[in-house]
Amino acid sequence: MTAHILAIETSTEACSAALCIRGEVLERYVLAPRQHAALILPMIESLLAEADIGVQRLDAIAFGRGPGAFTGVRIAAGIVQGIAFAAELPVIPVSTLAALALGALRETAERQVMAALDARKDEVYWGCFRQEGDALVLQGSEVVCLPATVPQPGQGRWVGAGSGWLAYGEALLQRSEADVIRVLPDLEPRAADVARLGLNDFLRGKAVAADAAVPVYLRDNVADARPG
Repeated sequence: MTAHILAIETSTEACSAALCIRGEVLERYVLAPRQHAALILPMIESLLAEADIGVQRLDAIAFGRGPGAFTGVRIAAGIVQGIAFAAELPVIPVSTLAALALGALRETAERQVMAALDARKDEVYWGCFRQEGDALVLQGSEVVCLPATVPQPGQGRWVGAGSGWLAYGEALLQRSEADVIRVLPDLEPRAADVARLGLNDFLRGKAVAADAAVPVYLRDNVADARPG
C-alpha cells in the first residue's frame, strides 16, 4: 500500500518541498536563509505540476514540525494548515531531528544517529535515533540544552549530524560516551526525508486533523529564538 504525500521542511536555513508519489520521491531543495516564505509555495506548485497531480489527489501533507528556527517552523505549520483546511486533508507532523537523522542514515548506511541543530544561545536541539527494522526510533527525548549536558544514548557506533556539530562539535565529542565514527556537520533536514517518515506514519494511522498541526519549539520562550 502506498499514498500520495506532499511534504515541506523549513525549520533551518535550508528550504525544501517533496512529493512522494507512485513509490518515488520528487524534491525541490535550496539553501536560502530567510527566503523560505517566498520560495516554498513555488516549490510546491512546481512539484505538483511535474507529477501532474492536483492537491485534491493527495492523501496527506507532512511537514517538519521542529524543533528549529521559530520563523521557519511557523511558516511550515501555517502553510500546511492552509492547504490542508482548503483541501480537507489530514496532516502528519514529523520531527525535524528525525528527518535529519534519516538523511544521515541514508548517507552512511549506519543505524544510529545523534542529531543536533544549532539552537543559538550556546544551545543545541538534540535527539538520538536508532534504525529498528523499517522504523526510526527516538532514544529518550528531544531536548534543547547546552552541548555539555546533552543526554547520552549509551555505547555503540553513532553518526553525528547537523549544524549543532558544526557549531559545538568539540563539546559534543567530549560529552559523548559512544563511539562517534563519523560527523556530518553540514547535513540539513530535507523534505524528502519528511515525506518518507510521513508516509510511514500515515500508513500507521498517525495523521491528524489540520488544526492539530502545531509546531514544536522545545524552548518555552520562543519569542527570544532567532528567526530563520
